[in-house]
Amino acid sequence: MSGITDFDSLRRAMAENSEEPEGPARNARAEQLLAEAEQLNIPLAVIEALGHQLKVYNYSSEKDKMFVPFARLLRMWDERPEDFDEYETHSLHWVFKWMSSGMLDQPHVPLASIEKWLGEMEHRYRLAGHSERAVRSAEFSVAAHVGDVPRAERAYAAWLAADRDAMADCHACELHGQGWWQVARDRDAEALRLWRPVLEGEFTCAHEPHTVLASSLVPLLRLGRLDEARANHLRGFRLVRAMESMRGAYADHVEFCALTGNEARGLELLAQRPAYFTDDGHPRSKLEFMSVVALLMDRLTALGLGDRRVSGPAGRAWTARELAAHAREEALALAARFDERNGTGHISERARARMDQGPLVDRLPLGVRTATRAASVSVPVAVADVPRDTEPDLPALIAEARRLSDTLQPNAIEAWAAVSRAAEGVELDALDRAEIADHRAMDLGPEGIGVFEEAAELYAEAGDPGEALAARARGAYVRALTGDVTQALTSVADLYEQVLALYAEDGTGVRQTAAVLMSRARILMRAVHEAEEAVSQAVAADAETAAREVLALVDGRAGDDVRLASRAAEAQAMLAELAALSGEVERAAELFARASEAFVGAGLPWFAVEYEARLAGLAHHLGDTAEAERALRAALEHGGPQLEAPGRAQLHLQLAEVLGGRGLSEEAAEHALEAAHWADEAGESRTLGAWARQQLGGFLLRQGRFAEAAEVLESALPDLSAETHGDGAVVQTQWWLGDCLSELGEHHAAAERRLQAAEIARHWPEQHDHATLAHLAAESLGHAGRLAEADRAYARAGALWRDLGNVHGLVRSLRARAWLALRVDDVEGGADTACELMASAVEECAAALDAAADEEARGRLTAELGHTHRQFGDLLARSAAEDAEDESIRASLEEALSQVTRAAAVFAALGDDALHSRTGAELAAGWLEADLSRPAEAAARARAVLAAYDGAEAGDEAARERRAEAEQMLQVVEEQGGGE
Repeated sequence: MSGITDFDSLRRAMAENSEEPEGPARNARAEQLLAEAEQLNIPLAVIEALGHQLKVYNYSSEKDKMFVPFARLLRMWDERPEDFDEYETHSLHWVFKWMSSGMLDQPHVPLASIEKWLGEMEHRYRLAGHSERAVRSAEFSVAAHVGDVPRAERAYAAWLAADRDAMADCHACELHGQGWWQVARDRDAEALRLWRPVLEGEFTCAHEPHTVLASSLVPLLRLGRLDEARANHLRGFRLVRAMESMRGAYADHVEFCALTGNEARGLELLAQRPAYFTDDGHPRSKLEFMSVVALLMDRLTALGLGDRRVSGPAGRAWTARELAAHAREEALALAARFDERNGTGHISERARARMDQGPLVDRLPLGVRTATRAASVSVPVAVADVPRDTEPDLPALIAEARRLSDTLQPNAIEAWAAVSRAAEGVELDALDRAEIADHRAMDLGPEGIGVFEEAAELYAEAGDPGEALAARARGAYVRALTGDVTQALTSVADLYEQVLALYAEDGTGVRQTAAVLMSRARILMRAVHEAEEAVSQAVAADAETAAREVLALVDGRAGDDVRLASRAAEAQAMLAELAALSGEVERAAELFARASEAFVGAGLPWFAVEYEARLAGLAHHLGDTAEAERALRAALEHGGPQLEAPGRAQLHLQLAEVLGGRGLSEEAAEHALEAAHWADEAGESRTLGAWARQQLGGFLLRQGRFAEAAEVLESALPDLSAETHGDGAVVQTQWWLGDCLSELGEHHAAAERRLQAAEIARHWPEQHDHATLAHLAAESLGHAGRLAEADRAYARAGALWRDLGNVHGLVRSLRARAWLALRVDDVEGGADTACELMASAVEECAAALDAAADEEARGRLTAELGHTHRQFGDLLARSAAEDAEDESIRASLEEALSQVTRAAAVFAALGDDALHSRTGAELAAGWLEADLSRPAEAAARARAVLAAYDGAEAGDEAARERRAEAEQMLQVVEEQGGGE
């Protein structure tokens, strides 16, 4: 049994059903409620139940069901209009517009029937005295749908020229339709101008700004306004995600993903709404949806991912290529049905144009986590490589590879690999073969140690013993990198002696000698990091000597030799590293700066990146945020295209943190966004990417971009863990997310996040965060109407505040519980409980004030006591408004006046710092005096407030508001006859 026994219970049931999520379950309940309304034998009950059914059908995927209940309503109106009250009369005429658009969206409804309906609508609106604005809007929709541009333009002008009245769509919906037409006429900028009030929240309704946010995405992309497009996607998708009726807007978000390099996110969006592939109740939105499915699948196929498994209509497995063909066929079949009905080819043309779009942005980072876009087939081509169908110019390849390696260019190894491929079957001299082997060894890493020996033998055969020693020294360093530092030191010691002897006999040059000395220094630096603490100082001394020996060798000899200049720069960096290890932070920063400058000066800026990043960390440690910011920006600039994704992500994240610390949240958010993108590209979504998203969410929150921040934080949360990121990061993310959800009005979800964070913080030694989160959770529970849970959470917070000795928190929790108690009107004695709690708040505050010795603390506690008295007075006045005997009400008002008067006296003790609080209390007391029929006393308080603001500055908004209220009070009491 549903419990529908009378009209009131029916209305309550319909109101409850209206709050349920859109979809078949809500529709079925509406159908059941109509059947039960018919049993009440009350015509208005049936009318309201039919209206409810119409509404839930309209806001669902079963829009085609609207016509039957409307036809019945219209018949009832024609037969007995007196059965309709004012609201239902308005509603009946209002849904005429739904019928017009609903017919247009169903290709089986003949165009002639739609035109006839327009005439019927115009006739009935005229009889009811309504403006033709809604009629001309409907006519415009018909003309635009069939592609009749001249008629659409005429109807559009008539629509805007007609007066707005009760039948006109809301401002938000009208602006959406007007902007849509501007986009259809290739006037994107004008559309966005029209949509601005909706995008900025000036006009809203049940479906706005949802649809405007979605419709704005492609125009913004076409205009290059990428940041706005990203923001509108994050904001808008959050709004439409749970609304079944918004398949068309949902399709706009999928389209956005397909056009911005976010194909993987597009797939995730499709997977979240499997029913959208098959729901047939609204053919027009299905056409829109299948069109963008085809667009997305074609995009994946073009990327070489046609065989990828994707979500599609239930009942079988789909590849992207298969779903592309299916979606295109479905979309064009639907378009053909509309065109057949309309007698034009307009809908098919629009569908094809939408499906055949090319990407507007190669890659637009969104900040939310999604799978990295996979490449189809990637074959790196070295700068020196040549097409396979041409005869390679081997001498030119060798010359180019030698130039690249001599100048330490990043793609030198690839160039020598190209030489190796081109030289297959060709007899090369020993030097060429040595250089090929040397660079192959560098590319092989630990597996190249033996190849370095092969290169050394070839260098010796070519008559270059110094380079042979350098190759072996490089091999020794690679051995050290594998962990065999002892053997590496032994090997390089012998090579070191040999090269010095050879250099002394002019048997080799500075470059070869410096190469061996640098390898030795690198191995010793490796030993420093791995040495036991007892011997690290001695090893560090050896490493410092080795680095200085490199500097002494190349000093003044580098000239234009990039290799030698890089040796000097690297040696400076080694000295910086040693200084940092020994705690000489300022010295280390100075040396890292020198090393970076030397690399940049040598034309090797990408080598400076590591040391600029180290310098940034040291500068931050020293409190020099300006230098930290400069170094990080330089690192990003100098890394250029050579900077790999993990390093780029780290640098952007560090810069975001520095900028955020300076309060530059907008630029900080940009760098956090880049950090998240590059972390995803590096395959570090769950680690570095989660950090970046967490920071990005915080920066967006600071800017008041709550919907975007919530999307990003919700995306980060699953990847954040206490083990990897620390429980502090998890708590902070939940906390920020709770703040966002609270601002968005999602109070129950906000409470859940805050309670989850509080549960983690409960185990921390310091309990301030635990208390704050419990208090915030209580606020959210109260806003969500969960009053009993809110009271328990406030009590928990109050106990924590008491343990912490935080009187302000304790008093505020008691006041909040008092207001909650007053709201629980189904509990007997709620007002008494509220007064007891507020009295406890006064006592706690007064006791703390008596015990306070510090003057600043006394001032803060005095203000808190004043606010508590004021709230006590407000609570008593509010409770007096309930049904009660006159004497009881008067007693409550008298007590309220007493509390507010005390508040004014307490605030007066604080002087000018509490002027606005004092005058606010005086005005509240004045209104109570007026309620108690004491106009003279009320007037006196009003005049006292006016006197308090004599000489107030013109720009003082609070003073202006207080004066206006005082003058209003004087006017009221003078009308009561007691103003004199």
